[in-house]
Amino acid sequence: MRSLLSAAVLGTAVVVSALPAQQSSQRTRVTPVSSMSTEGTRHTPKATTRFRSRADSIEHVRARKLAEDARGYRVVISLEDRTLWVLYDSDTIRTATVAVASGLTLDFAGRTWTFRTPRGKHAVVDIKVDPTWTPPDWMYAEAAMEHQLRLAPMARARPVRLKDGRQLTVRDSTVGILETDGAFYPLPTDEHIVFDSTLYIPPYGTLNRKVAGELGAYALDLGDGYLLHGTPYTESLGNATTHGCIRLGDDDIEWLYLHVGKGTPVYIY
Repeated sequence: MRSLLSAAVLGTAVVVSALPAQQSSQRTRVTPVSSMSTEGTRHTPKATTRFRSRADSIEHVRARKLAEDARGYRVVISLEDRTLWVLYDSDTIRTATVAVASGLTLDFAGRTWTFRTPRGKHAVVDIKVDPTWTPPDWMYAEAAMEHQLRLAPMARARPVRLKDGRQLTVRDSTVGILETDGAFYPLPTDEHIVFDSTLYIPPYGTLNRKVAGELGAYALDLGDGYLLHGTPYTESLGNATTHGCIRLGDDDIEWLYLHVGKGTPVYIY
C-alpha cells in the first residue's frame, strides 16, 4: 500500500520514513496502519448515510421497491443498514455486514468527486481472483490536498522535466528518473512520485499505478468501476467509509466468489 508523508490515503493511516533525497528531489515511503480503512478517505465509525436531497430520497424508495419486488436468485444490499443479503425468492441464504460509500465530496485542482454507491439494479459482469487495484485520480488528489502539494498527471510518451534538469519518464512500464548523463533509474512502485512540491499521477498501465492486496482475495465486478470486494481492514465493515465500492469480510467475499456467478442481479438501495 503506497501513501505519502502522514496522510490518510485510500483510508489507510501511514507512518512516514523519508528516503535520502536525490539532488534536491523528494520521495517518501510509508507503512500502512490498519486502524484506517482501505479505499475510504478516513475510517469514520458508524458514519450515517443520509439522503442528500428529496430526489436522493425518492431514488432510495424506488430502488428499495425494485429490490423488494425481485424474485429468483439475487444479491440485495441496503446502504443504510450496511447489510448484504443473498436471496432466492423469499428465502435468505446469506447475510453479511458491509462497508459502503462515505457520501463525501472532494474538490481539488479544478475537479470534483462525490463518493457514492449507486442505487438500482446491477449485475455481476466479471469475477476476479487476487484483484489488483488501479487507483483513480481521486486517490492522488486526496494525498496532494492533504499535504498542500500541486497535482500533475504524467503522460507515458511525454517526459516531465524537473527543476534540476533531470526528467521523469516511463520505460518498461515503470516510471523512473532519466539523469542528465542519460542513465535511467526506475522509481519504487510502492511510493508516491513527489518532486518539486508536486505529486505526479503515474500513467495508467504502469506498475506505479497498481496496488496489490487492497481488494482482498476476490472481487465481483458490477461495472463502471464498482466492485464487491474483500478488505484487509475488517474494522471498516458496518460503516460508510469507501469511495463507492461495497467491501466485505474474507469469509463473506469467498462465499460470494463460490456461489454468485456472472449475470447474477444485484439490487442496491
